[in-house]
Amino acid sequence: MHTTSGIMAVLLAAASLSAAAQTPTIKAVVVTGGHAYDKNEFPKLFAQAERVDIVYAEQRDDSELFEDIETWPYDVIILYHMTRKIGPKRQANLLKLLEDGVGLVALHHAMSAFRDWPEYGKIIGGKYVFESFERDGVEYPAGSYKHDVDFDIYIADAGHAVTEGVEDFTVHDETYKNCFFESDNHVLLTTDHPTSDRTVGWTRTYGNARICTIQMGHGPQIFAHPSYQRLVAQAIRYCARAR
Repeated sequence: MHTTSGIMAVLLAAASLSAAAQTPTIKAVVVTGGHAYDKNEFPKLFAQAERVDIVYAEQRDDSELFEDIETWPYDVIILYHMTRKIGPKRQANLLKLLEDGVGLVALHHAMSAFRDWPEYGKIIGGKYVFESFERDGVEYPAGSYKHDVDFDIYIADAGHAVTEGVEDFTVHDETYKNCFFESDNHVLLTTDHPTSDRTVGWTRTYGNARICTIQMGHGPQIFAHPSYQRLVAQAIRYCARAR
């Protein structure tokens, strides 16, 4: 004889399986190139990215992924590249994807990519400053970086979908200092380490796209960090509008 609690458990399990079956798989492309990284450890970063189909696209002439978008198959772009060049046609195609609502997650040295295209910094909400510059009468000094730093990450908005369930944590990674940030970023992550800028993670919108940029990610130790993995997994789902 089945008990009422047993029947309820079976029904709940069936409902859970049904919901999972109806949840579409996110198609994500990870853009690499222009910077060395540990290719054996890097895939661990996506350990918590359930129902996400990951494709790696290493750029060999800087930005060929955006040459032809007529049959574009991806819901979200994960930038982990540091390539420099992107011509007018490819710029327009990337902007078209964002207007179409394709999400974008930018990690670590992607803040240093496409350095000759000013609009790129507006897209991801910031950039690593290679040379000092002036904007709106304000002088911005050149940036700096430091390897192998232990620093604390603080959750600035615990109610956001990207940070849900993540508590303050410590990482061993590379810090950036004196980066440029757009003023309308929604700050999610901060740190107080002296070799880093205070802001290390944020979201924003550009066109119809959700954008999330996370400064950490040099690796390899951080790729297996559960809190970082969860942030990246939730950033993918958020930017793909899957939550």
